[in-house]
Amino acid sequence: MKKISVVAIATIMVIGSMFTSCEAVKNTNQKQRGAGIGAVAGAVLGGVLGNNLGKGGNGAMGAVLGGVVGGVAGGVIGNKMDKQARQIDEVLPGAEVVRVGEGIKLVLNENAVRFDTNKSSLTAAAKANLDKLVPVFAEYPDTNITIYGYTDNTGAAEYNLKLSGERAAAVKSYLTGKGVASNRFQVTGLGIADPVASNETLQGRSQNRRVEFAITANEKMIKDSEAESKN
Repeated sequence: MKKISVVAIATIMVIGSMFTSCEAVKNTNQKQRGAGIGAVAGAVLGGVLGNNLGKGGNGAMGAVLGGVVGGVAGGVIGNKMDKQARQIDEVLPGAEVVRVGEGIKLVLNENAVRFDTNKSSLTAAAKANLDKLVPVFAEYPDTNITIYGYTDNTGAAEYNLKLSGERAAAVKSYLTGKGVASNRFQVTGLGIADPVASNETLQGRSQNRRVEFAITANEKMIKDSEAESKN
């Protein structure tokens, strides 16, 4: 099993040392300290990544960072997301799983979800891989899932924007057809924006043709985590 990516570990460690040096924090328990560190780390990450991702701030990473709750409840949510991320990584090793803040950024490139040229219909292989996500999403029903579609830069930008939206919608349609509640999803197409590799090579263009998920806590998970954090 590949290692799940975690964003800015060094930043969290630095913030952790700041917290543990404060007299007030010395009287808190380990869970409270961890949640406090996570909350501030999330805020710092939001600022740092938001300033450096450019248009990427509108994609999955921006959505995940925008969903930070913070506090002890945020620590509870983070623990739940840790478990979900591990399960996604286990069932779909071809995916890129990034744990950041209190959510998950999931990237499905053409190795996991591939579309035929100029088409938004899912291939048999793509459906098989999405099938692997269905039981994980069912086990964690209290999350919101935003799906972002991307393309390479081949062809007109306007056409690619439309196509990317249709591809994201196709992924949603398939998952809802398998029983995942439709009200958990939002979809958007970002076309040629946010390339993760050079569009000058075949390999780079393949990497840019991808679907990303932003998995964040919904209102029920937030309320449940707040109640759990008070126990």
